Order: sequence, then C-alpha cells, then structure tokens
Amino acid sequence: MKLILIFSIILLLNNCSLSKDSKYWTEDGVKKIEDQKKLSNVLKKSADITTMTYEEYKIYIDDFTKTSKYPDINQ
Repeated sequence: MKLILIFSIILLLNNCSLSKDSKYWTEDGVKKIEDQKKLSNVLKKSADITTMTYEEYKIYIDDFTKTSKYPDINQ
C-alpha cells in the first residue's frame, strides 16, 4: 500500500509544471483580450504613425519586434 501511495505521489509531482513558459501559469485571458483590442486599434492607425500617441506607438513597436525576423540582441 505504501508503495502505491509513494508511486502515485511521485507521478503526480512529476507531471506538475512550474515553468514560466507554461500557458496555464502565465495566461491572463482578460488582459490578453484587452491587449488585442488595443493592438487592433493601433494597427488601424499605423498608416500614419505621426497621429499616434506615445503609448500607441509603444504598443506598435512592441508588436513589431515580436513578429520581426531579427534576432534578439538583448541576450
């Protein structure tokens, strides 16, 4: 009986992920939806970046750097 209990505890602990890359620990659905709405509004204005506010420009640049093909030099 002890062997089964120990085995089940080890199996349970082995399957838990505390990685920061895990989508279950880091995902905030409400914030993600709000960010997507902000991004879509900013992308509508992206034809003329001079009309953007500083916050909108920052969102635009952050999205651009995430989707660019250039390597990250901050590492």
